[in-house]
Amino acid sequence: MEYLTEIFASLSLGLGVAISPMNLGLVLAGCLFGTLIGALPGLGPVNGVAIVLPFAYTLGLEPASALMLLAGIYYGAEYGGRISSILLNIPGDAGAVMTAVDGYPLAQQGQAGRALALSAIASFVGSMMALVLLVLATPILAKLALAFGPRDFVALLVFAFVCLARVSDARPAKTLSALALGLLLAMVGIDSGTGLFRFTFDLPNLFDGVDMLVVIIGLFAISEMFALVERTFESVSSAQVTRSAQLLLDMLRFRWTLVRGSLVGFFVGLLPGTGASIASTIAYGVEQRVQPATSSSGLSPEPQFGQGNLRGLLAPESANNGAAVGAMVPMLTLGLPGSGTTAVMLGALLMFNVTPGPLLFTTNPELAWGLIVSMFIGNLLLLLLNLPLIGWFVRLLAVQRYLLVPLVVMLTFAGVYAIQGDRFDLLLMVGLGSLAFGLRKLGFPLVAVILGFVLGELFEVNLRRALSISNGDWLALWQGPVALGFWILALGVAGAAWLGRPVRQGPG
Repeated sequence: MEYLTEIFASLSLGLGVAISPMNLGLVLAGCLFGTLIGALPGLGPVNGVAIVLPFAYTLGLEPASALMLLAGIYYGAEYGGRISSILLNIPGDAGAVMTAVDGYPLAQQGQAGRALALSAIASFVGSMMALVLLVLATPILAKLALAFGPRDFVALLVFAFVCLARVSDARPAKTLSALALGLLLAMVGIDSGTGLFRFTFDLPNLFDGVDMLVVIIGLFAISEMFALVERTFESVSSAQVTRSAQLLLDMLRFRWTLVRGSLVGFFVGLLPGTGASIASTIAYGVEQRVQPATSSSGLSPEPQFGQGNLRGLLAPESANNGAAVGAMVPMLTLGLPGSGTTAVMLGALLMFNVTPGPLLFTTNPELAWGLIVSMFIGNLLLLLLNLPLIGWFVRLLAVQRYLLVPLVVMLTFAGVYAIQGDRFDLLLMVGLGSLAFGLRKLGFPLVAVILGFVLGELFEVNLRRALSISNGDWLALWQGPVALGFWILALGVAGAAWLGRPVRQGPG
């Protein structure tokens, strides 16, 4: 009872922050922009957050307000990604790949309106269920995390790196190579322990290291612009949107599908290095196994999966939104991003001089709980926006890429240059974007690069502290129940990969 009282008191504190007129406006703006970004094929939540981040910083927003804006873009893009997946068979982001498998056949059968409306409700249910679990789990994890020492963080980060290599779409060798590149970028600048210059090439602009915003924008936004230019002359077809009056009946019929998908999404999102794409794939596979036991009903027979099965639409949509919420838990409680987008948001917190981790709920409770409450409000706003504006969002799919690319490039250049007014940052950003585009073409995951960059300093600092406490004894890293438990988990995950048991991935 005391625990629930504490939670309600925290939520009341967060509500007072989230309902201020400015924060409500930022949440609404984030939801709108995120939905638009998600609806445009190829951009996705990572690029949406990366594009807006420099403006949130230069406008001088309070950390809580900026994080609410970025979070609105994050889960708004998860909503919007389903639109192009269902109408055009072009996933708006990686998390919407499985949505297209049954969503597009439904659109071809003249049920696009039904599919869009149901997927919006599934996204809402997945997010809200995951948010309830987040509220219940976060205080517990935050208190447990307070007991973490430097060696425990080292073991946790190693486990995160191994998980990333295990579940990535790319080969583990490519993922680890990309991770090493991110760690290398994090080492650029003055070594805090020795005062020596590392990888600066005698360039004064690199003495303070590589700016996090430059890396984020270069890796995601600029490389994505190169990819869009490459696809400029692809033709995009249009689709008719129909309406459906069966929403209530459909939601009652498939209520357990939504529950299963939401739970799978949340718990998969908790794992470091995973994301919405893996959660939606697993949820789709679970539903394929469950359907034979639950498909008997007095209603019309269900189509096969891949041919317009509503379970195949609702399960991944509830899962990818549940995963987006679940990925926030390790970021807030451990300072460990659960996905590429939360890695960018972690970088945003550091830019605003806010240290994420177990002390966040003690030192900045208004920020932490204000963000959580704003996510409840934002998801309700998204449902109210998505249902009546489906037809309007569809028109955005006709935006020509030759108009989209210059606009985004102009916004990113202006945002980065406005921070320090340094042309070197622009050159470095373009250079990193060119490198990232090449890595994408070769199949190297950019998420691994940004995770390595964001977590590199945390890993180095805790490793130095752990070795300093133990007087340089490396064996001390394996001592203690928490550290030993994470090392065993990391060895188990690595051993499973070595034995040739890859995690099943979805198409695309």
